Amino acid sequence: MKKILNALRRLVAVPLCLAAFAAAAQAPQPPEIAARAYLLLDVTANQILAAKDIDSPVEPASLTKLMTAYLVFDALKSKKIDLKQTLPVSERAWKMPGSRMFIDPKMQVPVEDLIKGMIVQSGNDATVALAEGVAGSVERFVQLMNDQAKALSLKNTSYRNVEGLTEPGHTTTARDLAVLSARLLQDFPEYVHYYTIKKYRYPGTPASNDTNRNLLLLRDPTVDGLKTGHTEAAGYCLVATAKRDFPNLSGRRLLSVVLGAASESARANESQKLLNWGYTAYEGVKLFDAGKPVAAPRVWKGQASELKLGRAEPIVVAVPTGTTAQVKTEIARPEPLIAPFKQGQAVATLKIRQGDQLLAEVPLVALEGVEEAGFLGRAWDAIRLWIQ
Repeated sequence: MKKILNALRRLVAVPLCLAAFAAAAQAPQPPEIAARAYLLLDVTANQILAAKDIDSPVEPASLTKLMTAYLVFDALKSKKIDLKQTLPVSERAWKMPGSRMFIDPKMQVPVEDLIKGMIVQSGNDATVALAEGVAGSVERFVQLMNDQAKALSLKNTSYRNVEGLTEPGHTTTARDLAVLSARLLQDFPEYVHYYTIKKYRYPGTPASNDTNRNLLLLRDPTVDGLKTGHTEAAGYCLVATAKRDFPNLSGRRLLSVVLGAASESARANESQKLLNWGYTAYEGVKLFDAGKPVAAPRVWKGQASELKLGRAEPIVVAVPTGTTAQVKTEIARPEPLIAPFKQGQAVATLKIRQGDQLLAEVPLVALEGVEEAGFLGRAWDAIRLWIQ
């Protein structure tokens, strides 16, 4: 393995084993999943490992609350609201049908408790109270949800409410749910711990309503989120995520989306099946560390002679288990490289292949800036370039 990774780091465009590789490796076949649509995403490698009908429109049910949470977390991060701040419970929130936290207009509820009520109990009342507290009205909050969906490139998602009750035009897809969930984890790491809470209830509310509906939190210690959903039209739905450590890659995260299962236990079983299959059928290979140069090509007319290219995060690829040696990499970049370059500027593309199959294209950026050289330095390099 060490020799393989060293070869990868040299970025030569040849297979990482001596044997010739004539065709792309056969992708592992996922297990039978009893659901209308599903998707398994390797979040660490940013690769879809398994999918069925991922662009078909579906009702999101309470998976709607993933976007509600995204906007609430954004309001917290930008200090528009505070966790300890209390919000009133309107008549509208109090009278919401479906899953509830069981709050009423006599209460002033802290934002943090409303978040727990929305996530753990899937409370429609808590969700409406948060939406009104952030945006002033549910209608304005729905507009913000649709604006954010566009910003995240959720091309097939349209929101009509904040809680997920059945309503014409309130739709999404498995692909969009995966993108939203991955961005939720990425953009708000300081708040996603709320999805790990197994039991919660607000004082004075029924004790029988205290258990998180995500059964995988109770079954699998590596699962740390995210959200369930159910309506008659949508069936039983679950977006689940797990993070597991391996000898060559710690903290590998997978995310499953299962839509339209037959029951509460079925959505948990099918999600567990997908996650377990993903971790065994595919292995994650870290090609380059975060912030480390992938390459350092020559740069001309600059105050430095080379330009360090890489990524701020590790570069990881998921491949069928046992096929790491068939991976090859190459860099596509302009030639020559003429200064100046700003730190973080996209300069090249790392292409990761397995045989003839392109697994991923990863933009490479300048890890350090290179300022333009003085007049004499630029003139000298211009002559050298001319005579090459």
